[in-house]
Amino acid sequence: MNGATRQLDLFFDRPLPESARPIQLDDLFEAYAACRRHKRRTASAMAFELNYEENLVELCREINSGQYMPGTSVAFIVDRPVKREIFAAQFRDRVVHHLLINKLNALFERSFIYDSYSCREGKGTHLGIRRLGHSIRSCSGNYSRECWVLKLDIRGFFMSISRRRLYDMLEEFLNAQYREPDLPAVLALCRKVVFLDPAANCVVKCKRSDWDGLPPDKSLFHAKPGCGLPIGNLTSQIFANFYLNGFDHFMKHDLGLQWYGRYVDDFFVVHEDRGFLAALVPVAGEYLARRLGLSLHPRKIVLEECSRGVEFLGVVLKPRRTYIANRTKGNMYRAIMRHNRVAEDHRPNHRERSVLQSSINSYLGLMRHYHTYRLRHAMIYSHLSQWWLRLLTPDASLHKLSLVHNPRRRIR
Repeated sequence: MNGATRQLDLFFDRPLPESARPIQLDDLFEAYAACRRHKRRTASAMAFELNYEENLVELCREINSGQYMPGTSVAFIVDRPVKREIFAAQFRDRVVHHLLINKLNALFERSFIYDSYSCREGKGTHLGIRRLGHSIRSCSGNYSRECWVLKLDIRGFFMSISRRRLYDMLEEFLNAQYREPDLPAVLALCRKVVFLDPAANCVVKCKRSDWDGLPPDKSLFHAKPGCGLPIGNLTSQIFANFYLNGFDHFMKHDLGLQWYGRYVDDFFVVHEDRGFLAALVPVAGEYLARRLGLSLHPRKIVLEECSRGVEFLGVVLKPRRTYIANRTKGNMYRAIMRHNRVAEDHRPNHRERSVLQSSINSYLGLMRHYHTYRLRHAMIYSHLSQWWLRLLTPDASLHKLSLVHNPRRRIR
């Protein structure tokens, strides 16, 4: 154990005050049930499940005695839809993440603005796209007059979050809003989750060369000391939303921006005055730098006329229609080519067919929300190999492949 790790242990390894109510075992069972719904097939989940009752009792004891410390994470790179560095926590740590979010999310939701779309129940990319479309139509009188959209992006958002500033914000918020007697235990867990630096103690599960091409501001291995949250943890997604909540209220209420929305670190403002939006850029940048230690990405400041088409969250919004962006089309085409290569020299087995079904359906499920009927038809019939099409036709279990077996269905 190195000196820094030991210092962290001495700081965190403290029992709760006698007056504090400990974390209840029922809360951990509820968190475990929520966690296993999504991660049941992973190796750490199956190992935990073999003796989950005793494991949960032991985890509860560690939390309430102050001995709990997050374990080693697994680091790897994903390439789709964009290249990202992921840190996957151990299953028992994911249970703790769900425990915290189960206790805190209702309070967060009451403080968030409506037009914050990421990692929220009933909200996501589709709502963000619909709200941007609604903002453009409202501002432009249904495209009868000129209006503009300003799109901004935060440089290296997750890797630039100050852990100390985040924890101070959480502590202030919970002391004011959280009314349960287990507040000291919840704050202790928040400390351990927020201040953890997984890059200092992780297992790398892919080649070092996989990091080639990943910008330094997208990696925890290059983050400033005391900065960065690991992408892959539930708490990181929710705490990141909370971190920008003050900025949302500043933009929406202090500045009075009627048509404002944010998805993670991508946000838009729609207005009829181009000059007003241009003057807004330094105002937003100054708030982010002064209050949150963040900066706008200088190459991702976009100010464009709405009638010419606006790209946002993987689609292009134009008057009276919405298209899929070129990057999503390219990703689907490359996925189809990978599956075609699988079927070149042998008859695909059941697993390979299931992988095809899941992969293609994920793209078709996204595309069917927008004006993509011809695109989906072309992707399937022009690019998917004839071998795959012949193989899929008699297989009733694969009829979920949208459009392949029901090409006459009209989908917007």
